[in-house]
Amino acid sequence: MSEDIVYIDAPTLQDFMRDVFIGLGVSKDDANIIADVLIASDLRGIDSHGIQRCKMYYDRIKEGIYEPNTKIDVIKEGPTTALLDGNCGMGHVIAYKAMRMAIEKARKYGLGAIAVRNSTHFGIAGYYSLMAIKEGMIGLAVTNARPSIPPTFGSEPMLGTNPLTIGAPTDEQFPFLLDCATSIIQRGKVELNARINKPLPENTVIDSNGEILTDPNKVLEEMLERKASLLPLGGKGEDTAGYKGYGYATIVELLSAALQDGIYLRDTLGIVENGQKRLKVGHFFLAINIESFIGINSFEKIAGNIMRDLRGSRRIPGEERIYTAGEKEYIAEINRKKTGIPLNKSLQDDIKKMQTELNLNSYKFPFL
Repeated sequence: MSEDIVYIDAPTLQDFMRDVFIGLGVSKDDANIIADVLIASDLRGIDSHGIQRCKMYYDRIKEGIYEPNTKIDVIKEGPTTALLDGNCGMGHVIAYKAMRMAIEKARKYGLGAIAVRNSTHFGIAGYYSLMAIKEGMIGLAVTNARPSIPPTFGSEPMLGTNPLTIGAPTDEQFPFLLDCATSIIQRGKVELNARINKPLPENTVIDSNGEILTDPNKVLEEMLERKASLLPLGGKGEDTAGYKGYGYATIVELLSAALQDGIYLRDTLGIVENGQKRLKVGHFFLAINIESFIGINSFEKIAGNIMRDLRGSRRIPGEERIYTAGEKEYIAEINRKKTGIPLNKSLQDDIKKMQTELNLNSYKFPFL
């Protein structure tokens, strides 16, 4: 590990992020939600969506792109469904309350489905699926995002990285949780590699001529000009089934925009309302109450058996183990609760800037 890396314990980092948002005018309750979502990402080893994103939210609030005081309107509601308007508030808060509503509906009626429009970036989608899992339910969370993915045979970024996230409880110490983008890599991974000057894997990004790019700084520059695209799951063209990732990303776009009468495709790059730029996205959440179908213990046992059978299947020579979705994140969380969260030099600089501007002088970080 680079000597520039500093480890900070998770509670301290979570408190710092909470205080950053409070300093920007976010209520204490809402700031607690945001910080919890962000630290969950860091603890689970998803470095692209934790403290790394804090400065992005900080800048967007200061620029007026996001509203620090989140106001949620219920546009339409039925026993198992609802349509919410987030009014460009904090996406983490909007998503948290939307999934909580889905869970309560599922607890009463078996299913809860909530569509959200006029929201903003909400962090890791898996956080909201985990909310349902902790209540003995299956959870699904999706969101659209700024254009990054081209359609198959295209070179213009049109769809976001559009995560399709779903999870379920098991009888093990960790649930099944698939939390991933519909692109091979996501924008946050490009940003992370740029921070540490690490080339991107081959065959993950193309330029406007369809040529492969690996320099993360160049990719970020060309993405701003819509001259670079993140390839969908399956890759470029049809030979390795890139149309599958393209199709899944499109499904997410439909669930995040069409149900909501919301923003989609190019408009997620930003629109201007009353002289103010807005970066809007939509979400969709689904909670399924397992007890409405079968006893939770029976479900968890079968789900656990499926996971154990998968991990116990024949391995490729030289490979030590097989994982199931959510297992590596569980292991990362155990380890990072002991070691702390790694912060590279670029993140340390971001923290210094936010701390200085908000006068958060009670924090004595080793790099200050």
